[in-house]
Amino acid sequence: MGSLQVRALSIGYGPVRALRSVSLEVPAGAVAVVLGGNGAGKSTLLRAVSRTLGFHRGAVTGGGISFDGRPLDGLSPAEVVAAGVVQVPEGRQVFARMSVADNLRAGTLGARAGSRAEVAASLARVHELFPVLARRSRQRAGLLSGGEQQMLALGRALMARPRLLLLDEPSLGLAPKMAATIAETVTEINAAGTSVLLVEQNAALALRLASRAYVLEVGEVTLEGPAAELAASDEVRRRYLGIGEPGVPGPRRPARELRRWSA
Repeated sequence: MGSLQVRALSIGYGPVRALRSVSLEVPAGAVAVVLGGNGAGKSTLLRAVSRTLGFHRGAVTGGGISFDGRPLDGLSPAEVVAAGVVQVPEGRQVFARMSVADNLRAGTLGARAGSRAEVAASLARVHELFPVLARRSRQRAGLLSGGEQQMLALGRALMARPRLLLLDEPSLGLAPKMAATIAETVTEINAAGTSVLLVEQNAALALRLASRAYVLEVGEVTLEGPAAELAASDEVRRRYLGIGEPGVPGPRRPARELRRWSA
């Protein structure tokens, strides 16, 4: 397990300020979620932790990040992976022309991949979590369904034996049933000892997974606390769960839109 501390982090893309003095923590063995709409700065936060921000022409302008008390500032992305911090990026970025098996082998390039026996154990665990990846090990990754590609992206990250897993919108574009399956797997991964920092727009799903939650708006943390408390707060229920205050009807849809939804 590993603990993450982000303290007063500010980030810019040239003259554009993306994060403003953001602080959060993922205790060892916990699941923390960051909620927020498009453009809130969620992906920027994960890039800063994984030290891939420079690939997107972003730069830290203030504050810092540490993992188990060790500053991550100045480390390369490979060194961050070696320290046990592994990111699953948004959009199921698998190597489409490579086989499923080769995609998983790519995950062992991290320094924590371990001995041959440890790699075999990691592969067995991935196949246990995602049996479809074992059945389709020789198939090109680009031919998998969206949900299967998300499984492969998660499996590849697990091959690096992470202590902290960074998940960027894992339910994005998935059918509700598949999103629920991915959520169950994240719970299993966490129960086995991996800490998780989850970025999600699906607030209902994310708040069920997490013990602590943060709401990021326009680059600033506007709400934080135990996930159960945020899930029960009127503001989060109204803005992120689509639930109005008791006894107050929600906004009425135009008749044309109602027809479209009922079709």
